[in-house]
Amino acid sequence: MLKVGIIREGKVPPDERAPLSPDQCAKAQALLPVQIVVQPSAIRCFKDEDYTAQGIALQEDLRDCDILMGVKEVPSDWLIPEKTYLFFSHTIKKQPYNRSLLQAVIAKNIRLIDYEVLTNENGERLVAFGYYAGIVGAHNALWTWGRRTGQFSLPRLYESHDYAAMLRVYHQTALPPLCIVLTGSGRVASGAAKNLLDMGIAQVSPEEFLTQDFSKPVFTQIHAEHYVRHSDPGHPFDKKDYYRHGENYVSAFAPYYRRTDIFINGIFYDKKAPAFFTVTDMQQPDFQIRVVADISCDIMPGSSVPCTIRPSKITDPVYGFDPATSLETAPYLPGSVDVMAIDNLPSELPRDASVFFGEQLLQHILPEFARACQSEVLRRATIAEKGSLTPAFEYLQDYVN
Repeated sequence: MLKVGIIREGKVPPDERAPLSPDQCAKAQALLPVQIVVQPSAIRCFKDEDYTAQGIALQEDLRDCDILMGVKEVPSDWLIPEKTYLFFSHTIKKQPYNRSLLQAVIAKNIRLIDYEVLTNENGERLVAFGYYAGIVGAHNALWTWGRRTGQFSLPRLYESHDYAAMLRVYHQTALPPLCIVLTGSGRVASGAAKNLLDMGIAQVSPEEFLTQDFSKPVFTQIHAEHYVRHSDPGHPFDKKDYYRHGENYVSAFAPYYRRTDIFINGIFYDKKAPAFFTVTDMQQPDFQIRVVADISCDIMPGSSVPCTIRPSKITDPVYGFDPATSLETAPYLPGSVDVMAIDNLPSELPRDASVFFGEQLLQHILPEFARACQSEVLRRATIAEKGSLTPAFEYLQDYVN
């Protein structure tokens, strides 16, 4: 029987999420050949006694566990040698701030399985927090507009016990006419669209958005065929070609930025593709966007949004960007564009997000450990083991040297 330890989150600022809820730990033990223990934590969204009430033991020393599961990056000096870890390492894009973490993983002969690369045979991700990133990001977009204009007021989601409690607030909040563009088609965009609908914001087609005037708040969800075109006017849009050769395409987003108050970005961005707009575009009199909620949170110079110059924090969620100078300003200034670019959005709804994530682990990942070496799912997601990078991740060799 495998012994699985739920580790205490150690990243600063602290993250309240957990990979499995107390109910899910009990369910896993009932259905699978695993024993689960939980390292005590004063910050986790589920209390220690919530786990013990489900028959899950608390255990400070996890050295006898076979598998250790967390959410965010584990501090290097917390890593136990020779163990299998599952967490979001944020290393596969050679993020400079986590280079030492991956170096420590290799030095300690750790098997690192990264949630971000747990995929099925079609390359589709099996576990993610993106849906709740979308929910929180859309909420924060409207929160930012309220702060900027004074037209309405919303509490932050982290101030609510859960999302169900916030729904009652939405039903009591009157929103003014607004035009909102949402980009993307994956989990993030799905969560953002749900939040906007929950707020009572009507969804309209891209064609309606561009051609009609509205006396109520509306949003449209657009995809690549709406916001890019081939650089050769005679070449029709081809989705597969765009994803293979984004460098051959140019932005067609201008009609949208001329009519948009709030821009919510939920795409996965490839640097070969064009940005939605440029700083020069932002300087034009017809550039109407005043709030950018960049849920994707790619940072310049590798961003599809030129005003996303740094991530923001849950405790300080918005900064201003002055198109005239390309410099950061205080938020909510008349000439600025307000940017919400929190890079750990699901942490604002830790209970809901944890339960959602845990269900994916129960369905797709924990059963794979019973297959051990035969699991292709786990093999594909293993970044390092036995003191080396695995073949699929050898491109990181210069990063860890």
